[in-house]
Amino acid sequence: MSFSTECRLCPRLAGFLAQVRSEYPAYHGLPVSSFGAAGSRFLIVGLAPGMHGANRTGRPFTGDFAGNLLYGSLHKYAFASSPEPLAQAGKANPDLTLKGCRITNAVRCLPPQNKPEPSEIRACNRYLVEELALLPQDAAVLALGTVAHNALLQALQLKQGSVKFAHAARHILPSGRVLFDSYHCSRYNTQTRRLTVEMFEAVIANIADYLRS
Repeated sequence: MSFSTECRLCPRLAGFLAQVRSEYPAYHGLPVSSFGAAGSRFLIVGLAPGMHGANRTGRPFTGDFAGNLLYGSLHKYAFASSPEPLAQAGKANPDLTLKGCRITNAVRCLPPQNKPEPSEIRACNRYLVEELALLPQDAAVLALGTVAHNALLQALQLKQGSVKFAHAARHILPSGRVLFDSYHCSRYNTQTRRLTVEMFEAVIANIADYLRS
């Protein structure tokens, strides 16, 4: 089953999105597609669309603070054509392109309180399996947070806990691909200094070095 914005696998999420669309009729308000070319050597996996970010614009990490940090860092290391995810009027920047990079989420729909249920992560995992199947054998995969990390293990049919999440960790997977971990680039994590701009940029720099080698 290939991903579609018509996906309604999760009744709770589908119902919540219907409610959001009624409250914010100008918002995307649907499951969010990945951004960037499928099969790119660098795949980034986040948690889920944000209410006033991807759920509004229809593009992952676009419209909120997390996207500003992510796209700014990707641009610094030549993975994005611009550091600006938004154009005027708050729309997704139509001129922004990714270079050898693709961005997706463990869960494609906005969850209430930004907390998907385990069953919803499992239901959406089929789409992550599809993403991983297209990757070259030397690909780098970046998990933004523990939920994304564990969703990747599930998609790879690896035992939960067999590969431990830790910020700035680097794991060689059985397939030969390399999994990198980072704390999620959320406003909360940066405001609490759990994650600094320098810490996050260092992870992207390590991935850039790996891909060049």
